[in-house]
Parts: sequence; structure tokens; C-alpha cells
Amino acid sequence: MKHLFETDKEIADAILSEAERQHKNLELIASENFVSPAVMEAMGSVMTNKYAEGYPGKRYYGGCEFVDVAESLAIERAKKLFGAEHANVQPLSGVPANMAVYYAFLQPGDKFFGLSLSHGGHLSHGYKVSFSGKLYNSFQYTVDPETETINYDELWKIAKEEKPKLIMTGASAYPRTLHWDKFKEICDDIGAYFIADISHIAGLVVADLHPNPVPYADAVTTTTHKTLRGPRGAIILTTEEHKKVIDKAVFPGLQGGPHMHIIAAKAVAFKEAMTDEFKIYQSQIVKNAKALEETFKELGWRLVAGGTDTHLLLIDVKSKGITGKLAEETLDKAHITVNKNTIPFDKEKPFIASGIRIGTPALTTRGMKESEMKEIAKLIDRVLSNIDDEKIISDVRGKVKELIESFPLYKDLRELYREKLKRQP
Repeated sequence: MKHLFETDKEIADAILSEAERQHKNLELIASENFVSPAVMEAMGSVMTNKYAEGYPGKRYYGGCEFVDVAESLAIERAKKLFGAEHANVQPLSGVPANMAVYYAFLQPGDKFFGLSLSHGGHLSHGYKVSFSGKLYNSFQYTVDPETETINYDELWKIAKEEKPKLIMTGASAYPRTLHWDKFKEICDDIGAYFIADISHIAGLVVADLHPNPVPYADAVTTTTHKTLRGPRGAIILTTEEHKKVIDKAVFPGLQGGPHMHIIAAKAVAFKEAMTDEFKIYQSQIVKNAKALEETFKELGWRLVAGGTDTHLLLIDVKSKGITGKLAEETLDKAHITVNKNTIPFDKEKPFIASGIRIGTPALTTRGMKESEMKEIAKLIDRVLSNIDDEKIISDVRGKVKELIESFPLYKDLRELYREKLKRQP
């Protein structure tokens, strides 16, 4: 970071401070992960300099022969990973990927279904404040009030009545397995497009730890930075039949020049995801989530949907008299990072929430296993059971510090950070 320090010390300091924060905190936000040095190097490469509007072999700029190599590799690797007929690797992130799918298959005002935000869905699945809820006639389906899981028979019944043109599936806070074959059956019956957003579970899908929607869906969207452990970005997987309409929706429909440095980093992440080590890593993510589930249950916490089949779980903290916001803020004091999250049929506003969402991808990347998860669950319980006790919070913070030292992160950057502190007056 020599040049960055010379040019912009304030930004360099912020980056080093963030590296230190990531090391010293237990990162349990389900949508976050730590990329490999190889992915980071690709993101910081000279490919950031290149404009490449269009697609490999058909660009609107000259000098694209090498970025074409990178994008072609990303496309072929994504296709191989997920068993897809076509992959568009240009979407800038998850919401733009979903926007491109709607743009391809819907007209403004068309009706589509998406899982309600407070029941585990995502903003871009039709929530009222999102473009998806404003441009289209969105209907938000919910989970069953008793099981807190999707009732496919009930969804089918509603779909027959409402007749949406498209059903968006997938979630950002749904801890149980999604049954793509059932969604496909519903969509085929009513003549709707079937779209699956697997942003959270893509890594599990690659490792055969969750069913793959690609054989069933008209299109599949996913971010590349969650369980897939790549750079911030997204891709769209689709069939040969829908290839042209999806590509046209992305460019020139919604985007101009693709971010070639990020596409190169996506290609690196896809190559990493093809290894046996990656499959072992994904398996450990699930084992760690189950270890958290078992320990939280033993400690008397209520888990939404009764537990987890994936990388995340939702804890109903309101059942113990606290809000998700208070739980998040108090745990942060102990250097444990989670996010407040609404739970099904939540009576609190989203910025207050009745639950917290916990995920295992980032800590699994650091090398933590079931024994550490059990210890972490007990530390969380100790903080949340003594929400106003600063002495206990301080003690837990010390325990966290002891734990993370066995699982170092970004050592070189942290050494720079400590040098920075020495130089400060």
C-alpha cells in the first residue's frame, strides 16, 4: 500500500483500520465472507482500466482481446460449476441481476410473486420501497405461520387465483431447504416464468449440499460474494432459449461498460470453487451452522423454522424481551458482528426487528469448526442474557480476543495497521 499512503493517507488509514476490525471481530453476518488473496489481486488489477461494452468477440471498443479471455473463462467456469447452458457474468451486483431478469421477462405493471421481506425474502423480490415493488405489480407470499416454512400447496392455490407472470424464489433469511421441483410444478401449471435467486446458497449448491435450481428454472441469479466467496458482483444463469433476451437485458438494457477487473476476480473465484477443498469448506459451513443450532437450542433460544439446513439461522430474540437492534448493538460491543433481522409475522419495524440473523461462511473461512461455534453461541447467550452488564460484555470481548488469535486474518495488513498506530502522535 506504498502508493496509497503517498497519495491518500486518509483512505489508506481507513482500509487498514477495516482490516484490523475484520480480524478482531467474530464476523457472523450471513452475507459476508473473506476473499482469497488471489481474488483480491484480480480485483486490484490493470483490468480496471479497460472499457469493454458488449460481449466477448463482439465489443464496441478495440483492445479487448485479453479482457475477452478473462470474461470467456468466467462464463465457461460458471456454466460448468452450476451445469448451466449459458451464463452472463456482467451484472454488477445481486439487485441489478434481478432487475435484468425482470426487464427480460416482464413489462412494467405485470404481476409477479416474491417472498415477503419479513418472511425471509429480499428487497428486490417485490418489496414496496424497491424498484421491484414500484415498477411491477408485486404480490408477496409468506411462510406458514406454524412451521415458518413455505407451504407449497398454499402457494400453488394463491398462484392459480392471482396468475402471476413470474414467480421469484430464493431468499436472504430463510434457513430451510428450497424445493425447486415444487416451484417448477406451480409455474408450469399457471404458465409463469420460474426464477431462482440463490445468492445466499450458491456455494452450497456448487458443493451439492443444497438442490440446484438450474435444471428447473428459466433463469437463476446469484451474487458471487457470499458462500461462493468471490468478489462483490453477480451472475445470471439461464437456458439457451433465454440467452439472447437475458444478455440484451444486461447490456445494453441496464448496463454500459462491465467491470472487467471484477469479472476477472469472478473467474478466479469460480476456479477456486471447482476444487475439493472448496467442497470440504462448504460442508464445514453447514456443520458449523448445525453446531450453532444445537447449542442455541440447549441454551433455550427459539430458532425460526426450528433450525437450519443451510449456512444461516434466525434467532427470535424478542421471545426473551429484547429487540434485534439492541441485540446487534450490544453484541458489537463484545466484538461479535451480527445483523438485526425481521422474523415471520414480525410486529417490529425492519430497523428494530425481533430477530438476529447469524451465518457461518466467514468464520468457516478463518478455519473455525464445531467446537468454536459452540463456544461462540455460549458467548452470544452470555451477552444477550446480561444486556446491561458492561463487565460481562467486557469479559466476553476478552474471550473473543483470545479466540480470534488462533485464526488470524490478513496478517500483512494488520502489521501495517500497527505500524500506523506507532507513527501517530
